[in-house]
Amino acid sequence: MKFVIWDPGQTKSSELQSECNEAAWLQKGRSLKEKEARLHQLISKLSSMYPQHTEFLKYLHRSDGDESVPTIYVITPTYWRPVQEAELTRLSHTFQLVPKLHWIVIEDSNTTTKLVGDLLRRSLLTYTRLHVATPQAYKLPANPKLSWVHPRGVLQRNLGLQWLRTNLDAEKQKGVVYFADDDNTYDQALFEEMRSTKTVSVWPVGLVGGLLVEGPLVEGGKVVSWNSVWKRHRPFPIDMAGFAINLRLLLNHPNVAFKLKAEIGYQESLLLKEIVTISELEPRADNCSKVLVWHTRTEAPKLDQENNGSYIFQPNLPCFKKWSVREGVEVGIVQINSVTVSFVFLPVL
Repeated sequence: MKFVIWDPGQTKSSELQSECNEAAWLQKGRSLKEKEARLHQLISKLSSMYPQHTEFLKYLHRSDGDESVPTIYVITPTYWRPVQEAELTRLSHTFQLVPKLHWIVIEDSNTTTKLVGDLLRRSLLTYTRLHVATPQAYKLPANPKLSWVHPRGVLQRNLGLQWLRTNLDAEKQKGVVYFADDDNTYDQALFEEMRSTKTVSVWPVGLVGGLLVEGPLVEGGKVVSWNSVWKRHRPFPIDMAGFAINLRLLLNHPNVAFKLKAEIGYQESLLLKEIVTISELEPRADNCSKVLVWHTRTEAPKLDQENNGSYIFQPNLPCFKKWSVREGVEVGIVQINSVTVSFVFLPVL
């Protein structure tokens, strides 16, 4: 492994390269802890040599090997739609900035998909990929006005919880569990706010429940009420993005899960009331005065031209000449080294 930050205004690059040559410290037989310690020493030295790169070096010094730092286990249900890859890409770029994060992605599908698998591999994050299909009777109807008829992501989140219970030991692993939907927007600072959670930590969520901000009201460091309008009499009138649970607390309640037949808006309350009381909640984000997550939701793209016969498409590939759609069959025409190749994408059923 060699990594060099070269500054034309300084003459330390040769010294820096010799310091970072893997032969100097990644020697056979060294333990992971020894390698981590050496890497941390090098990053500290680089910070003193190149103070203008301090922020970049902080990113490299992720502390992923430090067992004293709790891991954040992020559970994300996802399903195919035209914006899925864009949503997951944006989310993965946020997670890349967070040390010690394990991303558990559960596809609402009978099988895992190449799209999600490729994206996770490219992200270089620590991840687990699972899949479970929602029964047809509980899938959302096509009519957007009826989008709240059934709960969403229930089986997927429960499968993520099952994975935690099967693979982690409450006495050995330190961690926090967070449910992060793929269509929300997250501030990097949110994850450090939740990392030290002892029971259940809470914070406001923006653009949800018909309000600019919905969330806990805090007095004297304790949650005393809620800024909520929609179904405000729920035991915990809070959005899925507005809380995180201590891993040990969750694992010590093996039967806690989301309910497929729960009343709309009550998923969070039915889960939380099994493991915590309002007086035990831990307000974060400066006593719930800051918004660090937003329920943004990407606008559905207008794709009405997809079925209007042939059209010319110009992606960032010089060899790509044409993309056409006829009767639901997509045909691509590519020219490579003066040879024209046609290929067909059959529609996914």
